[in-house]
Amino acid sequence: MSGALNILVLCTGNSARSILGEMLFNQLGKGRVKAYSAGSKPGGVVNPVALETLAKHGVPHEGARSKSWDEFSANAVPPAPTIDFIFTVCGNAAAETCPVWPGHPTTAHWGIADPAGVEPMEARREAFEEAYQSLRKRIEAFLVLPLETMTPQESVVAARRIQTGD
Repeated sequence: MSGALNILVLCTGNSARSILGEMLFNQLGKGRVKAYSAGSKPGGVVNPVALETLAKHGVPHEGARSKSWDEFSANAVPPAPTIDFIFTVCGNAAAETCPVWPGHPTTAHWGIADPAGVEPMEARREAFEEAYQSLRKRIEAFLVLPLETMTPQESVVAARRIQTGD
């Protein structure tokens, strides 16, 4: 592979977990990766506690927006970037029938509990912090891999090991 690896982080609403993943991949990847996020049924608004959590940790989040995975499908106009890796971070998105992705990217599921509906607000902030820390740990582990030289199967196995903590 040449240039930055393109990563797409998917969740149903694209308002919380996938936004955290996108921004973390972009910060921690230091130009090695270019991450995007999307949802199968985007709500159109990024959860303010997701942005608050990113800001608390100094993670840049300019341009964060809730968008449809249609922007990244084979039929996207303008043409979508070719995605190398797709991570689903919620169970709903992992179980949905996905669009056809240009380039047939490697996919893996990293389930993260949904922090968005947790009440009261202080518990929601704690849930976002847990989601952030879990994603950060997994992304850091993924980014130390020799991704540019791994086969798709090797990267899937590695991503699954990261998910299960092996």
